[in-house]
Amino acid sequence: MSSVSPRALVVDDETPVSRTRRARKMYRALHERYPYAHCELDFSTPLELLVATILSAQTTDVGVNKVTPVVFAKYPTAADYANADRTELETIIQPTGFYRAKTDSLIKLGIALVERFDGEVPPRLKDLVTLPGVGRKTANVVLGNAFGVPGITVDTHFGRLSRRFGWTEEEDPVKVEHEVGALFMRKDWTMLSHVVIFHGRRTCHAKKPACGACPVARWCPSYGAGETDPDKAAKLLKYELAPR
Repeated sequence: MSSVSPRALVVDDETPVSRTRRARKMYRALHERYPYAHCELDFSTPLELLVATILSAQTTDVGVNKVTPVVFAKYPTAADYANADRTELETIIQPTGFYRAKTDSLIKLGIALVERFDGEVPPRLKDLVTLPGVGRKTANVVLGNAFGVPGITVDTHFGRLSRRFGWTEEEDPVKVEHEVGALFMRKDWTMLSHVVIFHGRRTCHAKKPACGACPVARWCPSYGAGETDPDKAAKLLKYELAPR
């Protein structure tokens, strides 16, 4: 574990250059902590990732991964979603929550892909965001992980940590995406999203951040918002970092 500072940093007078340097140091430290960070939704094709991401709204990736094997086996193509029996699809994805709205999005998605993109998921942001149920967050997930096109995924974890880190004060996801993106090399955007999201799920929790076990505490203006004692903080870690 990295040593931590005894108090939070003050970044009110931080210059754009110093903020960029600090942000990149934090990214490097997070990358060292989570070199294996990746999209935690299971998929093997762009369509599968697109569907899984739509299903992940208001639920966990773990929960989605329990449902998608059945979904992917029954609906392998966009045409299959376009022609899906609504009641049957609703029953399959019901465990993910909001299943009626998600079913509507998936059927409309299938129709749009068949009618406008020959059944294929388009590899461009401007096309993806025109699809039913697809916003910039979902589009960037698909671009970065299925097509290798760098993108920043501003989910609840990424937005929350970006503000805690002092990278931005914006609340709007699109503004967060642009302001944070300006601090980093474009080639790093996808991995940046992964490590920040991993950190939010494992260490920098919304209510009880484990400040004393945080690898970026020395550069974080929010240090002290959570438990600073290293031993107590370590007990707050989750997933593979959780004490055995």
